Amino acid sequence: MDYSTDNVFELTVNKGEPALVPPAKETEKGLYFLSNLDQNIAIIVKTVYCYKASDKGSEAAAGVMKDALAKVLVHYYPLAGRLTISSERKLIVNCTSEGAVFVEAHANCTMDAVGNITKPDPATLGKLLYDIPGAKNILDIPPLVAQVTRFKCGGFVLGLAVNHCMFDGIAAMEFVNSWAETARGLTLSVPPFLDRTILKSRDPPKIQFPHHEFAEIEEISDSADLYQEEIIYGSFCFDPEKQELLKRKAMEDKLLDQCTSFEVLTAFMWRARTQALGLKPNQQSKLLFAVDGRSKFNPPLPNGYFGNGIVLTNSICTAGELLKNPLSYAVGLVQKAIRMVTDDYMRSAIDYFEVTRERPSLTATLLITTWSRLSFHITDFGWGEPMQTGPVALPEKEVILFLSHGKEKKSINVLLGLPTSAMRIFEQVVEI
Repeated sequence: MDYSTDNVFELTVNKGEPALVPPAKETEKGLYFLSNLDQNIAIIVKTVYCYKASDKGSEAAAGVMKDALAKVLVHYYPLAGRLTISSERKLIVNCTSEGAVFVEAHANCTMDAVGNITKPDPATLGKLLYDIPGAKNILDIPPLVAQVTRFKCGGFVLGLAVNHCMFDGIAAMEFVNSWAETARGLTLSVPPFLDRTILKSRDPPKIQFPHHEFAEIEEISDSADLYQEEIIYGSFCFDPEKQELLKRKAMEDKLLDQCTSFEVLTAFMWRARTQALGLKPNQQSKLLFAVDGRSKFNPPLPNGYFGNGIVLTNSICTAGELLKNPLSYAVGLVQKAIRMVTDDYMRSAIDYFEVTRERPSLTATLLITTWSRLSFHITDFGWGEPMQTGPVALPEKEVILFLSHGKEKKSINVLLGLPTSAMRIFEQVVEI
């Protein structure tokens, strides 16, 4: 278990002038439709990819990646446009071909100084990304901003800032790997399917399910005051042995036939965080987590779908119910939330936003997102696979992130931020 601490070493990065990288060929112009599933997650996601020094040298890396970006943007041309608001008060892309932002930079040290990035470290890792000067909101930030930072050892880091409204983790992974394939002179193994109008709202909209992810829950616990404390980040590794131990614990009362690692870890984290925050027994606690709906649609979304194919599913219960019952109870709630996600549920979620324009409330909420099945670790621009990848920061204090870990990617790193006093309790609760 690892915590973020003040970094004694201060990374210094000298950044060059930002350049715009338009598509290498003429692409379509005009407005590009974003679905209702894209509207609720318009946040900037920042990630880094660390490449160690090689015999090939890194002098040409930035140039190769910049040229490849221009070529891959021919296929992913909306990323070269700019976000705006439509007459229907929705985010939409104006395909201007202005280009993605690309910055070359140099660090004052070897890459070893960056250390282990298995936990978010915004103070250090944030220097490996380029921030748009004077940006007041997401409309001022291009959908794709990239920075390549060379280190004295010959290694380099790719820092990416992308808007989640452009794609979910699966589509983002496909884009980054397509970019890497282009840099190696290969054709795209998964060409993007760009038409998002296949996820338009029905006419008329038809809301069939209670969408509790939008429910406002009153915060009646003293835990709200905890967030006046400093938030510290924790990284907790669950190897396959620990995952199996949790599964056995969840199934020991024989109320469950089976459970997956994701289900049991989600339930375990929900209970542990609730206990660490000291929620009162009658305080309602909401769990949200994303489910990939690509295969849930009828027919399924096309291979290479460029956009958000995920939906938030949910469960609500009181803190008392969550903690007094065995782990199997929480796992059962997670499984029920997963079973809710059908074609009808997905289309109802699309229609719900069309009617209400509401966004999920995060009051008294835990939002879990998982990157453990995403293959960002294979992204090879010609200098080998990254030695490590990870997020720069968690988007909100309510978010817990699952990441694959270890050589075989079978361990799961759980990243979260909590007030200092709550984190100390959380550490004791999750000790298994």
